Amino acid sequence: MVALEELGGEKAAGAAGTEGTRSREKLIGVYVGILAVILAICSLGDSNSQQDATHQNIAASNVWSFFQAKNARRQALRLHADEFEVMLLATPTMPDDVRKKIEAKLADYKLQDKQLTSDPEHGEGLDELFQKGKALEASRDEALKRNPYFDYSQALLQIAIVLASVALISGGNFLLYGSFLLGGLGTILTIGGFTLAFPLPGFLS
Repeated sequence: MVALEELGGEKAAGAAGTEGTRSREKLIGVYVGILAVILAICSLGDSNSQQDATHQNIAASNVWSFFQAKNARRQALRLHADEFEVMLLATPTMPDDVRKKIEAKLADYKLQDKQLTSDPEHGEGLDELFQKGKALEASRDEALKRNPYFDYSQALLQIAIVLASVALISGGNFLLYGSFLLGGLGTILTIGGFTLAFPLPGFLS
């Protein structure tokens, strides 16, 4: 009878141990699934930030090219206007009809100069283009700042998944604790990539 009781006790203990192992495996499986979801979100954020940086950089380049073209046009107008002003001063005996034509042309050049410098209605004056270009550059730089967060986060999350998988197979907890640490850091960096709530250390940025 004693032997049967001991055998029954061993079976119960073995069943309890098996149940505990299964629960552990289920929890690790859920944990790995959560890491995989965070990794997918991180990858999406990384892809979006790279696309945003590229688009903003192209847009900024186009704006600055337009700015340079308009600035060159304004400089040419100013040179012509200066020539006409010197001509009017140098030849005071100029016929009235010629003087009027030159003065009209000079007034037209100055009006074009003013419109090239500032055009709030269409937003295409040099002042407006300068502000637009700076804003696009700022957006591009912000998108570029996000990339290191996502890069390091993806690496940490991938390593955390590997460590958790090895811990699942080996049954040890040391690697699992390491996975928790790296997974937590990867999650924090993912949040940082979306929010830029905290700066990266200088050697990482």
